[in-house]
Amino acid sequence: MLREDAWNILNEYTKLESLIKHALAVEIAMKAFAGKYGGDEERWGVAGLLHDFDYEMYPSTEQHAVEGARILKDKGFPDDIVRAVESHSDYTGVQRESLMEKALYAVDELTGLIAAVALVRPSKSVVDVDVRAVKRKWKDKAFARGVNRDDIERGAQELGVDLDEHIADVIKAMQDAAPSIGL
Repeated sequence: MLREDAWNILNEYTKLESLIKHALAVEIAMKAFAGKYGGDEERWGVAGLLHDFDYEMYPSTEQHAVEGARILKDKGFPDDIVRAVESHSDYTGVQRESLMEKALYAVDELTGLIAAVALVRPSKSVVDVDVRAVKRKWKDKAFARGVNRDDIERGAQELGVDLDEHIADVIKAMQDAAPSIGL
């Protein structure tokens, strides 16, 4: 029921198809990371699915994630998911402590960069994306300029993994679910 409830809340607050696809990509990556780090795949996936559900309604740094956490708490979501949502943005001031929180921060921006790389490939598919392609686009600051590369690096550091390994893990997760995320 937790995933179904999360899906309903995401669709109640989020209307932009691109944000829903992003939420699905982060959910997929979080499930893969739960498997890697011994976490609960459903809970980690739900945190990924919900991390930006409030963004359309509360896009400012003063409100995004803070309001989302409040809404989730009011709806009775577990504290670990609420905290992961709130800590995924540096500006909330909530320090990331658990592996789930660190993983959510680490995959959020990276899924966006990988999706952008996929969309400029001739096939427009993540199946044709590799670490080298992501690293080439990484250097082009005009490409996907809304993606904060510093956050991606900091996320890999917080998880204690090499950046290339981190990129490869997220690519693999997205490739395994390419049809469900529209890539």
